[in-house]
Amino acid sequence: MQSDRANFKSEFGNRVYRFALDVIRFVDQLPAEQASRIITDQLLRSTTSIGANVIEAQAASSRRDYTNFFNHALKSANECKFWLGLLRDSGRGDGKTVDGLLKEATEIADILAASILTLKGRK
Repeated sequence: MQSDRANFKSEFGNRVYRFALDVIRFVDQLPAEQASRIITDQLLRSTTSIGANVIEAQAASSRRDYTNFFNHALKSANECKFWLGLLRDSGRGDGKTVDGLLKEATEIADILAASILTLKGRK
């Protein structure tokens, strides 16, 4: 059981880190016009916040702190989906790439939500 938990933490931490790198690479390819810059600034903040909060959760001093960090990460994942949707629907960036990033953001949000429910004893 303990091994599974440690494995999940490590794998999930790596996954959100890779996701942040993928978003950084995507953003670097977008045009430098004002609307794109504003949206991508917000996208980068929310995306990197997911990983930062997941890492902070791993060092949490209590189950409540751990849950709070995951709650913040979930909010950031949902915000990330919003910004990616705006980029897709405004025709910025490659649609296939944005769809792939949206899929990953959704999966990360789903994992976070399920983890929060488990931590709160509701699953």
